[in-house]
Amino acid sequence: MIHRYVTTSRLALVAAPALLLVAGLAMAHPGHEHPHGGVVAGLSHPLLGFDHLLAMLAVGLWSLRQSRAFSLAAPLLAAGGMLLGAGLAWAGFALPGVEFGIAMTVLLAGVMIAALVKVPAAIGAGVVVLFMLFHGHAHGSEMPHGASMLAYLAGFTLATLAISYAGRAAGAFLMARENCILRALGVAIAAAGALFAFG
Repeated sequence: MIHRYVTTSRLALVAAPALLLVAGLAMAHPGHEHPHGGVVAGLSHPLLGFDHLLAMLAVGLWSLRQSRAFSLAAPLLAAGGMLLGAGLAWAGFALPGVEFGIAMTVLLAGVMIAALVKVPAAIGAGVVVLFMLFHGHAHGSEMPHGASMLAYLAGFTLATLAISYAGRAAGAFLMARENCILRALGVAIAAAGALFAFG
């Protein structure tokens, strides 16, 4: 069992940079090329949107240093925040400064990883939901015309869970070795967030 978990962690650690390379070649908010592919559009939006990808990976990485209960719940909280944000967008509720908010979630998540910030579970849960609310609103606002809402929801929910769990696996792998690597990764994520916000 332990060997299988270590192998999974290593695979996730290898897969995460590959996803980042793919994201770097993609547009920030893809998915519009699939007018009738709700699931495909939902899956591709968080996977190929560099800001979304980094935020979800960061949530998974950061959650590993929190309480066990919160750590296990973090990917589900991320998905819940995404669904809430998308629901607000579909209800016609406009969030001011969504793109800046998304950039700041990446920056702040990177800072929390780099500083090894640990918070009570209730506060951590609120932070994750709030962060993902901005991302979910963007996803909801950019759903391709003609796509099935349920299929699109299913796609980006699955992608959110997969990326967050990959972040947890990568975090477990790094924490078993050197915290300085985890800190450096947090600095890199924060720098990307600063570039998104102010670049």
